Amino acid sequence: MAAVAQCVRSAVRPRYPLLSFSLRTSPRLLCVATQQKNTGQNLEEDQSQSQNEQKVEPSSAEKILTEEKAKLEEQLKEVTDKYKRALADAENVRQRSQKLVEEAKLYGIQSFCKDLLEVADILEKATESVPKEEIKDENPHLKSLYEGLVMTELQIQKVFKKHGLLRLDPVGAKFDPYEHEALFHAPMEGKEPGTIALVSKIGYKLHGRTLRPALVGVVKDA
Repeated sequence: MAAVAQCVRSAVRPRYPLLSFSLRTSPRLLCVATQQKNTGQNLEEDQSQSQNEQKVEPSSAEKILTEEKAKLEEQLKEVTDKYKRALADAENVRQRSQKLVEEAKLYGIQSFCKDLLEVADILEKATESVPKEEIKDENPHLKSLYEGLVMTELQIQKVFKKHGLLRLDPVGAKFDPYEHEALFHAPMEGKEPGTIALVSKIGYKLHGRTLRPALVGVVKDA
């Protein structure tokens, strides 16, 4: 009981000296009030601490989310780069395939053309072997044969040109190792060294690509 009275006096005396007398009759009530006040302060402190903890927790969660976001962005960047590289590779493959198809269309007949070149060579030699002085009306059979050979040769050249096959008759032109094959080199007066003086066999190009080089004789320095 003395402890209770001491508790009441310590709680009331500093602020309310006038009420100390009236409160002596209910010291137990004052102790209860003091305990409730202390309990309220403790509750406020607990709430404040809980709020601080809640403030810390979102910061930690935000940090985790930021790290996850950075990882996802990095993964997205890697996937995007791989996708772009895959698209570029696919486009390169498509272009190469298209080029191969186009080249197959253009040069797929080169083996056939090479075989026909031999026929064209035979026709050319046949027309050249006919003596021009013998082509007269008195020799109608020879004349008709010659004219038929010439017409056949002209027609086959038209067919060659239609399919991109062109003659190489480079007399007087500069020697080009990509288009000509030198059979011999010889000095010739009045001819510039390095030029072609004689064509032994006509060459051909298929769509700009040398199919058969012309066999030539090249002028050299005396």
